[in-house]
Amino acid sequence: MAGSEPSPGTLALMLQGTGSDVGKSLLAAGLCRAYHRRGLRVQPFKPQNMSNNAAVTIEGGEIGRAQALQARAANQPLSVHMNPVLLKPQSETGAQVVVQGRVEGTAEARDYHDLKPKLLPRVLESFGILATDADLVVVEGAGSPAEVNLRPGDIANMGFAEAADLSVVLIADVERGGAIAGIVGTLALLSAGERARIRGYVINKFRGDPALFEDAIEIIKSHSGLDCFGIVPFFEAARRLPKEDAMSLDSGREDPDKGAAVKIAVPRLSRIANFDDLDPLAAEPKVTVEVIDPGEPIPGDANAVVIPGSKSTLADLGVIRDQGWDVDIAAHRRRGGLVVGLCGGYQILGHRIADPGGIEGPPSEAEGLGLLDVETVIAGDKALIERCGVEVETGKSIKGYEMHIGDTSGPGLDRPWLTLEDGCGEGARSTDGRVMGTYLHGIFAADGFRHAFLGRICQGEFEGVAYEAMIEETLDALAAHLEEHLDLDALLAAAGPVKAAKLTATG
Repeated sequence: MAGSEPSPGTLALMLQGTGSDVGKSLLAAGLCRAYHRRGLRVQPFKPQNMSNNAAVTIEGGEIGRAQALQARAANQPLSVHMNPVLLKPQSETGAQVVVQGRVEGTAEARDYHDLKPKLLPRVLESFGILATDADLVVVEGAGSPAEVNLRPGDIANMGFAEAADLSVVLIADVERGGAIAGIVGTLALLSAGERARIRGYVINKFRGDPALFEDAIEIIKSHSGLDCFGIVPFFEAARRLPKEDAMSLDSGREDPDKGAAVKIAVPRLSRIANFDDLDPLAAEPKVTVEVIDPGEPIPGDANAVVIPGSKSTLADLGVIRDQGWDVDIAAHRRRGGLVVGLCGGYQILGHRIADPGGIEGPPSEAEGLGLLDVETVIAGDKALIERCGVEVETGKSIKGYEMHIGDTSGPGLDRPWLTLEDGCGEGARSTDGRVMGTYLHGIFAADGFRHAFLGRICQGEFEGVAYEAMIEETLDALAAHLEEHLDLDALLAAAGPVKAAKLTATG
């Protein structure tokens, strides 16, 4: 592969879990920051990810949000090569397939299983490109290598580790129980060659006295021969960091009775996307972000309703109607509440949505909620670009990114919510300014803009957190947490060299 020769001495270490949601993404981010603070050039990498939370890269592509956070931890610009295969679910069995940042079609689960071997050379190419500018590549697996029924053609776990000749560390989540069985059982299901790649394990999310786990370490050693790199106590501050998996909307739901000054209701769409847009709002101590599950009404005491992004906008418009949320939102609007639509939510607020080409599902069209004087045709190329600008009403600066397919038109565009750096208007507002929508994700991370938005609800000045500074402080605290509880020297020693010949031969 021309132009992708790893730097001499480049090392790589792969984290694989004994199951899903064991904390691989967070540990990878912490290791990226910890080794960066030690002066190493670190790059994060995940061969295959499945998420509807994504970020825009310097090449104008998209990668999973977890890799974006890991890149931030490593002080690296976002690159499509950090996550060369991204699957974005559009239905129960099908997903959009993004390869090296670009959409290459959709695939049902069975079809994608056949596609994976064809993607491996490009995954290895991306890995090689990252390794050209790294002392260490921290690689994150997906799910678990113990899912041996999915092993043929695997590019996410041991299939990739063997193709790239990587050393592996197992991550076990002690919080959910079964950590001993998870480690020993995973080894039992692997081939001899795969077991030989595993250098040890980490116990994650521990609560209580680590001394109580000492006997378990001896049991694991007797059954597996593996050593423990450390026991990581539960890192409570992780709740401040952007989440990638929609499961976090369950574990991270706030107490609706905590007495905050502002309540923001968010209907849980079936294909909710880029829901990390909500994180800066939820980070405010004076704000409650309440995720409304199917079967629940939108609360009448909500100050604002935010309709988030969606990977299947027409289908989620149907969900809103099926749940009666359209009626709730109309009533909220009549009471003078704010309504905000982000990306797909913005499209839903218009008069009509049409998908004549079946880009997000079967070809169809439907009436929207009619709260903004716009309509949308889902067609054309996907917009993937970072944007800066200001809010029209307040002049407060914003920064965000477009990640959408669709052409929105109508008189409502003459009342834009935002003005971009090129002077063009973005989004739309209602005539009274209480309904607003935009294609830009990430705008609430801007402190001045967010505080002005919340101050409008409170009818006064709103003093809140410095969100971006909080993220940096949390990443530093995570790195210090791992420095204290893991043997980072031993982990680095366990990493293996990146072998250019192996990558070239396979790719």
